[in-house]
Amino acid sequence: MQDAGFVRQAFAGIASRYVLANHVLSLGIDCLWRRTTAKRIATLKPRRILDLATGSGDLAQAVQSACPDAKVLGADFSVPMMREAQARRFHSLIAADGMALPFQDGVFDVLTVAFGLRNMASWPAALQEMSRVLRPGGRLFVLDFSIPRFPGIRQLYLFYLKQVMPRIAGWITGKREAYVYLCGSIERFPSGKDMEALIRANGFQSATTTPLTFGIASLYEARKAADSALG
Repeated sequence: MQDAGFVRQAFAGIASRYVLANHVLSLGIDCLWRRTTAKRIATLKPRRILDLATGSGDLAQAVQSACPDAKVLGADFSVPMMREAQARRFHSLIAADGMALPFQDGVFDVLTVAFGLRNMASWPAALQEMSRVLRPGGRLFVLDFSIPRFPGIRQLYLFYLKQVMPRIAGWITGKREAYVYLCGSIERFPSGKDMEALIRANGFQSATTTPLTFGIASLYEARKAADSALG
């Protein structure tokens, strides 16, 4: 179980510098990851998309650009983070907790969550709630950091994750303790086949993994268990 209260407080404290910190820490590669996700979604031609844990709205905006005819809604339990999304001219937003979404069953064609599932109080319960609000055959896209499998890259990345990233992020945001938690959560978060199994066990099928940038991040795609498929 994640500490939801700490996560809410942490994101409120780093909201104004969150986007800058992300771009610096990833050398801007996070923008490419979001564009890759948005392009995948565009091939499905969805009409209703929920971007959960939308934060500053970066993924929601990328998806909206790739899917101009779709209605993209961003949801987050951190109001300060959503204010950053508004400042970046994304306004289709709702305050909502991923553990208890204020939507009827089967509302959305696609649900995305980027760097957010990892911080939710219960990963299985959050996935079940995501499945609930997706229509039969709807698609889930989870974008998050992961630990590279290749030994040399893995060791280098773990050093960066534990020793370098919290210091740089602390200097940028003034909230090093938030990034000590966030960086630590990456190592604890399941990835690859383990994440696929977690997703399949909680309302989805056909879960697949696409490693990004040597496995520093991964994009998981799954379909809600149903007879009909999107498109």
